[in-house]
Amino acid sequence: MVVSEAPSRPRRVSDRIGGLEPSATLAVDSRAKALRAAGRPVIGFGAGEPDFPTPDYIVHAAQAAASDPRNHRYTPTAGLPELREAISAKTARDSGFAPAASQVVVTNGGKQAVFQAFATLLDPGDEVLVPAPYWTTYPEVIRLSGGVPVAVLADERQGYRVSIDQLEAARTPQTKVLMFCSPSNPTGAVYSPDAVAEIGRWALDNDLWVVTDEIYEHLVYGDARFSSIPVQTPELADRCVVLNGVAKTYAMTGWRVGWMIGPADVVDAATNLQSHTTSNVCNVAQRAALAAVSGDLSAVAEMRSAFDRRRRTIVSMLNAIDGVVCPEPEGAFYAFASVKGVLGRPIRGRAVESSAKLAEIVLEEVEVAVVPGEAFGAPGYIRMSYALGDDDLAEGVGRIQSLLA
Repeated sequence: MVVSEAPSRPRRVSDRIGGLEPSATLAVDSRAKALRAAGRPVIGFGAGEPDFPTPDYIVHAAQAAASDPRNHRYTPTAGLPELREAISAKTARDSGFAPAASQVVVTNGGKQAVFQAFATLLDPGDEVLVPAPYWTTYPEVIRLSGGVPVAVLADERQGYRVSIDQLEAARTPQTKVLMFCSPSNPTGAVYSPDAVAEIGRWALDNDLWVVTDEIYEHLVYGDARFSSIPVQTPELADRCVVLNGVAKTYAMTGWRVGWMIGPADVVDAATNLQSHTTSNVCNVAQRAALAAVSGDLSAVAEMRSAFDRRRRTIVSMLNAIDGVVCPEPEGAFYAFASVKGVLGRPIRGRAVESSAKLAEIVLEEVEVAVVPGEAFGAPGYIRMSYALGDDDLAEGVGRIQSLLA
């Protein structure tokens, strides 16, 4: 008697989506918020989110927009024409790069801009060089787009900045794109104008595309200076996609407005993609973004001053811990500390074999949430956002000091 095998059941979730890792930063932030909601005194250093309210003039623009029937209907997929014009003007003002408004597509936050850039540029098997430590979303989106992320690690001894020699050693015939981010999330590293120009020339000489994330352009400290790669290497502009948004500069993380800027054919293709995914960005949020990018930068100047003060505090406190080494970040609002000197020794009777385990112990023992370096392609480190109040910052790092003493 022949017994036929039962047909296998199809997978409920595709391999493409099932293989994605969740955002580690958002997961840490969500867990911290859930614990606080349950009455626990958790202090969260996870999410990269300014603790300031969105400036009033931006909120007022949104309130007016909500009452205007023009904003109750579909609008052009690539963004409100006046917002695209304003983004073009703002980019020229702030970086020196002057794209046409037709080279701008407005997206639902910076993450959609990242996704659409890689979905538009990559074919299956194309490699993308990703300097590490990297933002958690970059490699996941590259893989989702059919590409292959290739991490190029620079540690604290290099100021978390990759060298041309490292990039060249990682380049293969399959390399198509360099992912670039300065100021960096998660390290706060800022490349000098000369270094940016050198990397741009190297990419140009090797016929590569560059996707550059400039969302922290206004958050630089001390002698550090932001510089844009298509400005430092103008010949690269036709092979460069610039990503940005209002989230960090104007404390608008929840408004979800970003953009990508690129050559006309790339922007047209990305707009076609967006027409089948989200259509236009929320019109009320676009009107708020228009007020933001058209206004002055006084609000960000106040926030930057506070971040600078917190930056110096957190670095000083972390470096006072035996086994912790934290270079002073030059931009963004993250401290990226090596905890390699802590690993291997017990903490309150618990073994600490990795930075992921350390983050777990810190949360459970002293109710402080940090993001382990594994999420950024750099085991042995932790990232701590200092975009939170001064008192919470001092209390949170103080708890870690006590735990690791």
